[in-house]
Amino acid sequence: MYHEVTVLDVHGHVSVPFSANSLVVLMMGSNTPMDSPIGQQAAGPARVTLEEFRSAAEGHVRYLDERNIDVQVIGPRPFLTLGWMEPHLLPAWTRYVNDMIHQQCTFFPDRFLGACLLPQLSDAPDLSGCIAELNRCVAEYGFVAAYASPDPAGRRTTPGMHEPYWYPLYERCQELATPIIVHGTNSLDPRYRVVPHNYQLGFVTEQYLAGQFLSHGDVFERFPELRVIICHCGGALDRFIPTDPHIAQKDLSDNLFYDTCAYDLIFLEAAIRQRGAGRMLFGTEAPGSGRAVRPGTGRSSDDLVPVIGGFGFLSEDDKKKIFHDNPVRVVPGLAKLGR
Repeated sequence: MYHEVTVLDVHGHVSVPFSANSLVVLMMGSNTPMDSPIGQQAAGPARVTLEEFRSAAEGHVRYLDERNIDVQVIGPRPFLTLGWMEPHLLPAWTRYVNDMIHQQCTFFPDRFLGACLLPQLSDAPDLSGCIAELNRCVAEYGFVAAYASPDPAGRRTTPGMHEPYWYPLYERCQELATPIIVHGTNSLDPRYRVVPHNYQLGFVTEQYLAGQFLSHGDVFERFPELRVIICHCGGALDRFIPTDPHIAQKDLSDNLFYDTCAYDLIFLEAAIRQRGAGRMLFGTEAPGSGRAVRPGTGRSSDDLVPVIGGFGFLSEDDKKKIFHDNPVRVVPGLAKLGR
């Protein structure tokens, strides 16, 4: 908590035993879809026990407790969404990931809420093929958001997020009052190979482009109740003054939002100042890529509650908005746990 305010984190990813992901190796190696073993009597092809899954979730909860995070929305691990795999395998992998997310939520229903992975195909005519899995996760599992990758195949072949390709997903998410969490996934650009964990470069470019396309396009005129959260402060920041025509001169304060998942303090402060506290939602990805220890504190860089709480340029009301009020406003499902 922060000053008696429940801290709600909109950016988290499912924690499972690493061996649980071996199922996708079996599917890709055999070129054969396999049923999700979650909920089955036997451990299934991945040979992971319920106790091992629970232990991973318990470690996740301890990690949140150490960082004063009360509730977290968890979705897929972005670098393991694997949107470039064979199209006939992707639905089985997607279902298994969503089953694992739901399982973690059932272990700790007062700490986690689910956000679904969708079986996005970059070369499909549109995203209507994702609607059945979205419906399943919302109706059966009570998921409160949906993850969407701007370029799941990782080759920059996916239509921009302002194009009709996306409309079936936008329409259904608006009907369900389910926000979309935009997060980059894999990048298969051969230039990136020299950089370790180069999917991070794809996060920056694809999330920034998504914000530009959504800002300058007419998506929110077509879907005025749609709400979109772009992770990692939007990937990159604008370099223009607010009145510059390079920036979309329209009010997006009810539709387009950003999370605080950035660990460099200068970048994070600039992002909050540029986006405005009213459009920023607390997000950390804890546990994830913010494990590096911050010099001078001895704490990991994803320990962001004291960081944002210590920003002198923010009022206490602004901090309450970021930690609690904005997440509840944008992700209505958080209201039931956001005491």
